Amino acid sequence: MAEEALELLARLSRLEEPLEELRALGVAVQAVPLSALRERAPDIRLGSLFALLTVNDREQVALCVSILERFLQAVDPLYVIQNFREELQKGLFHPDDSVKLLTIAQVGRIVENSDAVREILNNPELLRQIMYCIGGEKIAVAKEAIKSLSRIAQTQDGLEALFASNFLVDLKNIMATSDVVRYRVYELIVEISSVSAVSLNYCANSGLISELIEELTGDDVLVRATSIEMVTSLAYTKHGRQYLAQQGIIDKISNIIIGADSDPFSGFYLPGFVKFFGNLAIVDSPQQICERYPIFMEKVFGMAEGHDPTMIGVAVDTLAILGSNVEGKQVLQKSGSRFQHLLNRIGHQAKNPPAELRLRCLDAISSLLYLPPDQQTEDLLGMTESWFAALSSQPLELFRSISTQPFPDLHCGALRVFTAIANQPWAQKLMLDSPGFVEYIVDRSVEPDKASKDAKYELVKTLVNSKTIAEIFGNQYYLRLRAYLQEGPYYVKAVSTTAVEGAE
Repeated sequence: MAEEALELLARLSRLEEPLEELRALGVAVQAVPLSALRERAPDIRLGSLFALLTVNDREQVALCVSILERFLQAVDPLYVIQNFREELQKGLFHPDDSVKLLTIAQVGRIVENSDAVREILNNPELLRQIMYCIGGEKIAVAKEAIKSLSRIAQTQDGLEALFASNFLVDLKNIMATSDVVRYRVYELIVEISSVSAVSLNYCANSGLISELIEELTGDDVLVRATSIEMVTSLAYTKHGRQYLAQQGIIDKISNIIIGADSDPFSGFYLPGFVKFFGNLAIVDSPQQICERYPIFMEKVFGMAEGHDPTMIGVAVDTLAILGSNVEGKQVLQKSGSRFQHLLNRIGHQAKNPPAELRLRCLDAISSLLYLPPDQQTEDLLGMTESWFAALSSQPLELFRSISTQPFPDLHCGALRVFTAIANQPWAQKLMLDSPGFVEYIVDRSVEPDKASKDAKYELVKTLVNSKTIAEIFGNQYYLRLRAYLQEGPYYVKAVSTTAVEGAE
């Protein structure tokens, strides 16, 4: 089979009308296993296929791209860059998007190979062309270019090449293309900065991070909203947070939140600024962040207590992030009755439209109530029990009623709440004391789709794996749960039927 494909490939260069041959080659090469093609890699000559990409014939180009994709999978990236450098450079500026995607995908393979990537570093023109792909119309090409350049920057040589003065001029020219392209360049800079403190230093010295920060603190509210997402990504790393703190950026963001009440357009950027502190708290220290920037917690509570569904959603998401670890839970607990009232509000919102906010409330409740088994101290269990009770006068029935509604997302959201508390003894006692609740758990007929079956199975698994379940539920219910677990999430009980002669 490989032999037939290679013979067809060899004939292409001798044909004036190659379309029929390309169709045959396309079928033949797809039928050859990649392992067989790799064995014949030294015999694969792709020059004629690349040459056929220059013709203005959509079908011919599409066939060539499909065939090249298959053959190139079998060829070593080092061989590709050494033998098809010129073809790659042409491909990056080809008018057909499929050719650009094929080419940038090969660049992606090359930069993952330590030997092959040096060939790009030694070819400034090719590196420049990859950079200019960031400014292209096709977002998939731009994303792949950003990914490849980020990978190149993971070596010292790559950093030095990318941040050489002449390439910085190119990057700034690319940024001038449009607002969208400018933020693609910022995305690249943030990705490179996230690799290490050394990478961040190169990016900082380029002046591009300073430009991003200026946009964050500027007067354009829409630009603020976009730039805070980039700065939040930078804060995910320890060296990134240190840089932001040293430059006074975190204090500036806090001050902007403080001044938001007097800004009628703050609704555009405030959600992103609040999310920034939520993410900062969870990757750093919730207690330290909330103590140092009290406006953050005050603003989150104020948003959650307000009437704007957008702001309530952001506040609920932020509380979910903050309460996803024990330290964050303890910070919230210190808010006392105010947080208890807020939980009641979240519980109320979980059963009332809009549906999208209901789902976010359910996910937040799951995050707030979950306690890993190794952190279930008496105090923390007492805390989550009081939080659960604050959600509603009958919280277990509230979530059970949501789980029986014919909306898959809400149904699964309610099951995730049960799963979050299922390994806590107080919740197991509530489940046992609620009439028909255990029967509901083991009833497979109420789960209409795969997502629901998976969610129910996670609930059962959490219960069975709990150390206290056998003692609290008793042997009979425990064995039923264990049987459910062993049968798997998609088990269907066989029903025997009897055929009757003459029956229709």
